[in-house]
Amino acid sequence: MQDGEVIIERRGTAGVIRLNRPRALNSLTLPMIRAITEALHAFAGDSEVASVVMAGKGERGFCAGGDIRALHESARAGDGLAGSFWREEFRLNHMIASYPKPYVALMDGITMGGGVGLSSHGRHRMVTERTRLAMPETGIGYVPDVGATWLLPRAPGETGTWLGLTGLDIGAADTIHARLADLQIASSRLDEVIDALSGLPRASSSGDVDAVLQALSEPQGESRLRQNAAVIDRAFRFDSVEEILAALANEEGEFASETRRVLLTRSPTSLKLALRLLRAGRGSASLAECLGRELGACLQMLDNPDFFEGIRAAVIDKDRNPKWSPASVEAVEAARIEHFLKPAEPPLSL
Repeated sequence: MQDGEVIIERRGTAGVIRLNRPRALNSLTLPMIRAITEALHAFAGDSEVASVVMAGKGERGFCAGGDIRALHESARAGDGLAGSFWREEFRLNHMIASYPKPYVALMDGITMGGGVGLSSHGRHRMVTERTRLAMPETGIGYVPDVGATWLLPRAPGETGTWLGLTGLDIGAADTIHARLADLQIASSRLDEVIDALSGLPRASSSGDVDAVLQALSEPQGESRLRQNAAVIDRAFRFDSVEEILAALANEEGEFASETRRVLLTRSPTSLKLALRLLRAGRGSASLAECLGRELGACLQMLDNPDFFEGIRAAVIDKDRNPKWSPASVEAVEAARIEHFLKPAEPPLSL
């Protein structure tokens, strides 16, 4: 398939999937989710395919996440599309994590939300000098999903907690430090990756693919998150947002003060729920367990005023000035957070 929102082709022994909405930063729609899922099933059963490459068209973004405007409209209309999107997206995330063939994600440019789900669950994750990765959900009245509550708690120390709560974007070196990617490559060499993979024998192993990627990779730069790891670990070790904010206030330096300033702009409800989900993810036995818990929270978000207000401020009116309800973390009632933790009905089927 050479046109449409997803381009699917076989080049030699490489199955290639390209997201094709460059003007929308390749943000995901439900038809795209279904096309990707179908292609992965087909490539898994094709004996001529040795590896699968996931990439995005255009130079600005790999994938900026789900089409949140469409999700907002669905939630307003109550048509069930948002719930269907999340269910099928989460099944795709789980499929990628357990994919039987080497799966290579080229995380060039903006890689956020659903883009992290398409890439960081894969076996071989490549970033470039243009990569800007984030789980920005607390800034739109939502929470980290697509299995992020499995991935982020497995970053070094409290790095994942910092990422999940602040929603700030990071570059290539920080993405590798956070264990969300493996290698860095120059964006000018991305076509070389696909060409090299397309020439591998049909019976190539994950080790063969890794050797190709290692040969084309370049040294990564300094990680800002690694440099500030001690501050992050001290401040974000607590299990309440109030304690994290207080700890940041007691830290010296610009990094701590800027982190605290950003947290105070995020949805208080999202912050508390995100922290609860991240801590639950840390103790979970599997990605599937985290995805199931996330789905329950996502479905409850459809009744959350901050979800509508955050998307309004970010992509509809674009005033970047959301009015959260409640407006402070102290005002978020514990019972409200428990409400978001209701299991999804029906449960997520994987």
